[in-house]
Amino acid sequence: MGQHHHSDKPWRVRVDDADGTPFGAGVLLDERHVLTCAHVVRDAGAAPGGSAAGLRITSVACRPEWTRTARVAPRSWVQKNDTQRGDVALLRLDEPADCGTRTTLWRVPLSAGGVSAYGFPQASRTLGMGADAELAGSGGREGEWGLLNQVRPRGPWIEPGYSGAGVAVSEGEFKGRVIGIVVADFVDGDAHAAWMLPTETIQAYLPQIEPYTDGVRTNDLGPSAGKWPDDVLGDSLRLALTQELTRLLDGRWAGAVVVGTGGPTGAGGSWLVRLVRTADPAARAGLSDAEIAGAPGDTVLGLGAIDAAYDARDRSVEDVQGYLTERFGLPGGDDRDIVRQLLRRRPPACLVVGGVDRAEDPGELVRRLLGPLAARARTRGLRLALGFEDRPPPGMPYEVSLDAERLTATVRGGVTGGVTAEAAETAVAQLAAEEDAAARLQAASGWMFFGAPRLPVSAAPRLRVRTAVARGAGPDPELAAIHLHATAARAEVARFAKELGLMTATLEDLRKALEVHRVRAARYFGDEDLALGELYAPAARDLQTPPIDLTAARKRVRRYIDEVNRRIEEGEWRGEG
Repeated sequence: MGQHHHSDKPWRVRVDDADGTPFGAGVLLDERHVLTCAHVVRDAGAAPGGSAAGLRITSVACRPEWTRTARVAPRSWVQKNDTQRGDVALLRLDEPADCGTRTTLWRVPLSAGGVSAYGFPQASRTLGMGADAELAGSGGREGEWGLLNQVRPRGPWIEPGYSGAGVAVSEGEFKGRVIGIVVADFVDGDAHAAWMLPTETIQAYLPQIEPYTDGVRTNDLGPSAGKWPDDVLGDSLRLALTQELTRLLDGRWAGAVVVGTGGPTGAGGSWLVRLVRTADPAARAGLSDAEIAGAPGDTVLGLGAIDAAYDARDRSVEDVQGYLTERFGLPGGDDRDIVRQLLRRRPPACLVVGGVDRAEDPGELVRRLLGPLAARARTRGLRLALGFEDRPPPGMPYEVSLDAERLTATVRGGVTGGVTAEAAETAVAQLAAEEDAAARLQAASGWMFFGAPRLPVSAAPRLRVRTAVARGAGPDPELAAIHLHATAARAEVARFAKELGLMTATLEDLRKALEVHRVRAARYFGDEDLALGELYAPAARDLQTPPIDLTAARKRVRRYIDEVNRRIEEGEWRGEG
């Protein structure tokens, strides 16, 4: 017998029925076990109670090729018909494969990144074919599947015959690692998509695969199993906090949000644990369709919307850093290295860290890790939610505070009363629109300037929470405070927009003035005047290279303009005429 050889992906196998007809793909975990989809086994007639006693597993990565009969391992077939749930099976080979392969299934973030799968479409049912895809986050509100999008419109795509195929990362820190299996495909004209079941969900259904898994879990903030308490969203405050944080973490918003209220609604409360679990691939397997579908609007995150969630209570800085570096596959290093790696990760991460002020050394955790991340979260696209049992420390940078304490009716010495809920809601809605416009202005031009005004902390999210609570309690004097806070916040936003707008207008004026006098100088002295060129070049550079210092740029432009005017007025150009 010749020597055994296999490719760099020896886990790729084909799943056939008992007669050798291909029905899908699988992942060879070791010499005895194969992971595949439950519907592949069912279609091949080998599901528990089916017409066939077993099926056949054939390697497509080994030379010489081998084939073994197999059947479903006890309590290892999970199928939930007509839903985006489950659909996984563990097969046991009747005879060992003698291949020496042992495959690890990895728990990794699902937000984005390139992946590949190798299946057996109609055009290549025996040899198989690879297809490239892009992780695209959640596959649906009620589902527990991750979405895969096509990246090469004219390339091979996932279709019947790929179900059960291992999904392997094709780029980045986890390149080459298997992170789940293909469970379904979608083709509608030019629209192509597919879905995968991630490792954490598979393990929740099949705990027996735990020896074949690695990587830290998505959610270390609370338990991933069991139902959440029925009364988690039973009061208006918890519901409003949940809805507001859902808007921030499940959208395009970027920045740091601090959650610090204390008591039963605090960052360690059940409402935050419940919200994180709605995005947890492992927790989805333990939640019924009714629990997810029946949840109030804006209280369910998409699968994988949170890349990592960690409870910092009684943990050291090194504990938190170790979790994050392992979760994201980072090389690690000192404090600055880890912060830089997290800020540079693509796509930007979504992180939740709870119990920050109950850590082993809260000050060190903020100073060395969370503070530097929060300070640059918005500009780097990072979504960072930090939970405090009490209040965040002074100087903690953030864009949004969800401090849910009641508001007083005094703002800068003013007191008002008799405000209706509708008036308060209108004021908050106007503030939210102006804050959104200011954020767009900041993103468009704020980064360009040295000494640019800082975008005010967004007050609308907190005020929306308080409005929801006050509105539900009948006539409430807090509505007056909400209206007054919204008015004061709108004034701050207006000042920011005015200052940044003035800087932008000044920059345009300086650029126009410099260009007018460049053209004027060229007409009188030509384009090759070295003396003027030595003044023009640094002025032009100061107006184009961020961060732009308008004070320094204005001096250079003025110096250039003055020299052009002096030489023209003194008639130096006539000598060249």
